[in-house]
Amino acid sequence: MNEPVVEVENATMIRDGRTIFSSLNWIFREGEAWAIVGPTGSGKTTFAEMLLGRHHLLDGAIHWPLLHRLRATGRRIDYPSQVIAHVTFKEESRLFSYVGHYYQQRFEFADSDEPLSLDQFLQTRNATPAEVSAIAERLGIAAQLPQPFMTLSNGQTRRARLARALLGKPELLILDDPFIGLDTAGRADLTELLAGLVRDDRRVVLICREDVIPGWVTNVLRCGTRLPEPGSLEQSTGKLHTPGDALVELCNVSVIHSGKAILDQVSWTVRAGERWAVVGPNGSGKTTLLSLLCGDHPQAYSNDVRLFGRRRGTGETIWDVKRNVGLVSPEFHLYFTEPLTAERTVATGFFDVLADRPTTSEQTARVRELFAAFGITHLLDRPFRCLSTGEQRLVLLVRAVVKRPPLLILDEPFQGFDAALVERCRVWLDRELGADQTLLFVTHDLKELPQCVDRMMRLEAGCVQ
Repeated sequence: MNEPVVEVENATMIRDGRTIFSSLNWIFREGEAWAIVGPTGSGKTTFAEMLLGRHHLLDGAIHWPLLHRLRATGRRIDYPSQVIAHVTFKEESRLFSYVGHYYQQRFEFADSDEPLSLDQFLQTRNATPAEVSAIAERLGIAAQLPQPFMTLSNGQTRRARLARALLGKPELLILDDPFIGLDTAGRADLTELLAGLVRDDRRVVLICREDVIPGWVTNVLRCGTRLPEPGSLEQSTGKLHTPGDALVELCNVSVIHSGKAILDQVSWTVRAGERWAVVGPNGSGKTTLLSLLCGDHPQAYSNDVRLFGRRRGTGETIWDVKRNVGLVSPEFHLYFTEPLTAERTVATGFFDVLADRPTTSEQTARVRELFAAFGITHLLDRPFRCLSTGEQRLVLLVRAVVKRPPLLILDEPFQGFDAALVERCRVWLDRELGADQTLLFVTHDLKELPQCVDRMMRLEAGCVQ
């Protein structure tokens, strides 16, 4: 029989008054490759953190036979996290933290005197320059090595974090939803890369949606129960809307960084009430394009960019733009670091800020109405930082819609959601968006699109197709 790597014995864990799992027994043995699946908020990431020794159990025990075998060879190992790598979507380490940075800074490439480059981020004591170059090439981020880490796209950041973990040569690699944020080609390439690791007898635990479990997985652990269901939401038929005045007008817009065209001569008009899908491979400029529309990108001033009837640079402030926009994106999620409850997090959406501000009784009622509609009333008073990644994403989606913005920008809004939650949100958008509200929906999975989306803008190497 293959030797055990990690053993969980009759374990019970409670966090924030909620039972994550009870009387759990689990053994990961050499030669196995595990997938951890379950609905949004079911405790998958908490389970992974437990494997690193980061949580205390109410009852039961966790053992690391692998560590005993490694220590027998003379290696000094004090904590499981020294030999177990957990790759999540957010980098918070001695190298880089989003605390102390602001969202718009990622577009202001010269804002830091000594920005951490991707090449510097990938340097570890175990890696040679040749190894760094090889893994960056293998993961498709070699061209970004000189680039500041904080300016990478969502997909590039995920690949960078995986590259750094692999360069550290961990004994056990835990990957938390590594496929989200990647385009179709990127997902296929990562699947093959991970399959190669498993073939080479690397120990891998994968947290993912049940419908994307790769063929190389040998065992599956299913966690928890799904979020409580909201009140009845009838399926929408996808209402048609008559387009109104132009909200967004781009004329031959180009964005260049370090001599590279991120957007090249892009022209696009979006009218009130239209529903657009924005698609394209990783690195094609989708996030940069949206940053122009939100007033975040400084190169909007050197281009012909008109938002809500005014050209950028004619006296309007960034707040004049933002009061008309509701936004959620993977990048915005990274920079939301305020110590607020879920309820107060959503309330910040009325003011387009990240800090808490007093709300009226009508605004408070609106927040609670949305929590009920999405079935997350139980999250109202919980600290945002203590929520699962999927729960945080759902709270930030509610924040984006709370003020009923004329322009709603949803950049991969369903990352970390299970299939039932994706459908719940699609139905809500189809049913609740007003006829005068405009939707821009970015996705790598066309099945996620609400039925009301009937237009598509495709970016390919900076060109509209």
